Amino acid sequence: MINPAKIEEIAKQISSNMPQGVKNLADTFEAKTKQAIQNKLAEMDFVSREEFDVQSQVLIRTREKLTELEAKIALLEQQLVANNGDDAQ
Repeated sequence: MINPAKIEEIAKQISSNMPQGVKNLADTFEAKTKQAIQNKLAEMDFVSREEFDVQSQVLIRTREKLTELEAKIALLEQQLVANNGDDAQ
């Protein structure tokens, strides 16, 4: 397995031996990349965890009500069929 401390040491050696212009370019690139990512994330339509949890609870209650209504409709359909059968006799 590769030793993470050794990798860090090598990275520091490479970084310290880079010309200043390359370091500045890397810093500028990193800053501009971070800014671009932050701008794109800001454009996205995210909701907070709290809002997500609230909407999840609303969805659960809605599903429960839907299940209840489906059961009531099934019962009413059975009663309707039974009443139609009684009327036919």
